[in-house]
Amino acid sequence: MTAPSVVIMRLDPGSTTAAAANALRSGALVARVPAGVIDLSGPGAVACMQGLLTNDLEKPGDGAFVYGALLTPKGMIVTDGWVTRLGETVRIVVPPAGRERAVRIFSRSIPPRLARSLDRTAELTVLRLAGAHSLALAEAARLSTPPAPGRVIATPDGDVARIPEALAPPFVLQIVTETVRADALVARLGAAGVVIAEPAALELARVLAGWPALGSEIDEKTIPQEVRFDEVGGVSYTKGCYTGQETVSRLHFRGHTNRRLQGVVFDAAPAREDPLPVFREDQEVGRVTSIVWVPDAGRWLGLALVRREVEPGTLVRAGEVEARVVSPPLALLRHDPA
Repeated sequence: MTAPSVVIMRLDPGSTTAAAANALRSGALVARVPAGVIDLSGPGAVACMQGLLTNDLEKPGDGAFVYGALLTPKGMIVTDGWVTRLGETVRIVVPPAGRERAVRIFSRSIPPRLARSLDRTAELTVLRLAGAHSLALAEAARLSTPPAPGRVIATPDGDVARIPEALAPPFVLQIVTETVRADALVARLGAAGVVIAEPAALELARVLAGWPALGSEIDEKTIPQEVRFDEVGGVSYTKGCYTGQETVSRLHFRGHTNRRLQGVVFDAAPAREDPLPVFREDQEVGRVTSIVWVPDAGRWLGLALVRREVEPGTLVRAGEVEARVVSPPLALLRHDPA
């Protein structure tokens, strides 16, 4: 299985607008998500996904919406993804780099008599709404929304899912709709006051919320606990067996990771180097994984995988730029002139 290429995710000035950043704080934005969409259908679809996913899909019942990952037998992340359950259909939305990898896992692991997988990426579009007032503005656009976090409902506009409760969500609502209907739906949301943004705005929201992404924070050697799966509710320790569970459970109950995902606040623009190592004094202690320019704050922020002993508040150096380690989520800072 080919490993995903790992590069720093970087949003330079101009990648996102001040209006999009402001919408995260005091409004809502909508953007299309580059993603793969794969359905499992059949009487054994839920049980089959339950045996592969780090999170629990059975306990929350029909209408569940959960975040998790598919792992190797040794507990390394193959791809992360968002999973919905409606009747006998389970749907997983994965990053583009994870689509073929997920398809291969399903074709190898799931007996056709129990469930069949169907790659629906070409016919479906994924939209996500982010921002403090996403629910209110979605309702103003006459979009039906789930009554509680962590739920999905089927609507005339498509399957609408509401993110499970999280300290800092990277988005609030996910809509999977037919591609031919996506433009009209986006226009309707825009007319209700939702800022229509590019996918980069959702990447900004993800970094500020401190959530990992395949290809930047996650590579073929990443264990879920290293990239905040415990904090964001991406792994269950009470469900039954799943691929890679032994490593994940042993680490949880008997040990700890040697590195963890933290935030970084840069004093200046970080160098355009990849990899970009992080140093504490003269010791290399990790690497930068994502870098974003927050337009209405005038600051460079990011995420980094650093050694466990590097505590929040520690002064470090990324290349030649000084930075401070902070705990995710990252504040959406605004620096108004005096």
